[in-house]
Amino acid sequence: MFENPPRSWLDEWRSMLRLAAPLVGANLLQMAVFAIDVVFVARLGPEALAASSLSVALFGLLVWSMTGLVGAASPLIAAELGRRKHAVREVRRTVRMAAWVGLLAAAVAIGVCLLGGPLMRLTGQQPGVIARAEPFLHILMWAAIPAVLAALLRTVVATLGRPGIGTAITAMAVAVNALGNWIFVFGHFGAPQMGLSGSAVSSVVTSGAMLGAYALVIRFDRRLHRYRLLGRWWVPEWRRFRDVLRIGLPICGTIIAEAGMFNGAAFVMGRIGEAELAAHTVALQFAAIAFQVPFGVAQAATIRVGLSFGAGDRQAIRRAGQAATLLGMGFMAVSASVMLIFPHQLLWLYIDPTAPANARVVDLAIQYMIVAAAFQLFDGAQAVGAGMLRGLQDTRVPMLIALFGYWVPGVGTALWLGLYTPVGGLGVWIGLLVGLIFVAGLLHWRWHRRDQLGLLPG
Repeated sequence: MFENPPRSWLDEWRSMLRLAAPLVGANLLQMAVFAIDVVFVARLGPEALAASSLSVALFGLLVWSMTGLVGAASPLIAAELGRRKHAVREVRRTVRMAAWVGLLAAAVAIGVCLLGGPLMRLTGQQPGVIARAEPFLHILMWAAIPAVLAALLRTVVATLGRPGIGTAITAMAVAVNALGNWIFVFGHFGAPQMGLSGSAVSSVVTSGAMLGAYALVIRFDRRLHRYRLLGRWWVPEWRRFRDVLRIGLPICGTIIAEAGMFNGAAFVMGRIGEAELAAHTVALQFAAIAFQVPFGVAQAATIRVGLSFGAGDRQAIRRAGQAATLLGMGFMAVSASVMLIFPHQLLWLYIDPTAPANARVVDLAIQYMIVAAAFQLFDGAQAVGAGMLRGLQDTRVPMLIALFGYWVPGVGTALWLGLYTPVGGLGVWIGLLVGLIFVAGLLHWRWHRRDQLGLLPG
């Protein structure tokens, strides 16, 4: 079901790579699920696309935060497996209480979505866009429940040694969402032509399909079925419930702090100019795609460090951290080099760099991508650093580090350079880089001081 802490660094490297590869694949496929919506909604016109983008931005932040909250199950389960191979009851209790927490969080997310219209008015969005976004969001919000439960089960099956299941189910979700958009947006197979609302219906169906697929796999996979993860779901385990909240709430806070910095940067870019915002959006797409690799490595690091943490093996903890850092940073060094060497070729994926109308956007995007090359290294470092510390069940102080690093030096530098100096949009990217440097540096300092700080098992 899972591998014991390996005896050599090379063994750990292989174990980390086997675990991280399918997690990275699932992360990239999840981006494809969201991209499908854009492809179909863009055909309905710019106002529909704007309404969808605003709604998905809000809903996506809520789902991402909830995923972090229930992600507390990963280090808890890993530690139980590290302590004893046959931790069936403990694993089931953790999954059950994480599901309870996830359902409560989904209820809160639905409440926030119901307030989506007033929130958009407060941010000064166009009335026509809000009028189309509100009904879209009021359908999309029902995806919150299956989405958070599917995210939990994806985490659980990966921690139990079956990460490839998540990759396969997410690949299925890409196909389901494409078919659902085709049916409900344009009205095929006898379905009504629902337009923008049809894309929201497709998202709900896709989330439900993913949850159903996980339930079927857990029921019929022999190695997973022995845990009876879906059994006795009504029985409370309040100590485990508190453990999930203790670890999960700071992860949720960290996600909001980081997302807030990046979303805030887009608003600052919008104040500077349209060309700056367009260039920022294009450059950030490359960074977001590349980030899925260290993010998957960080998820693997949480599991591998957690197993060694439960076993009380300090040397194995160290090896897991070294393997994760080398794997994550090695890839980001490659992606940074690609951005520096082939910027024009990358821009072809989104815009025509040779078109005179795009000259200003291309010039700005290349400037931002130079900063993004350094940005890649530190973004990968902070992701892996946070993942390793989560394996030690250390999440509260990393959250405080994120809040400080992203919002004081990060946002502070972006606002000052972007709005009050001639640097403009480039200054916003420098601010993002500064925030990532602070967070990555402090997280890795904490990891290297883990023994002195009392983070290791006795």
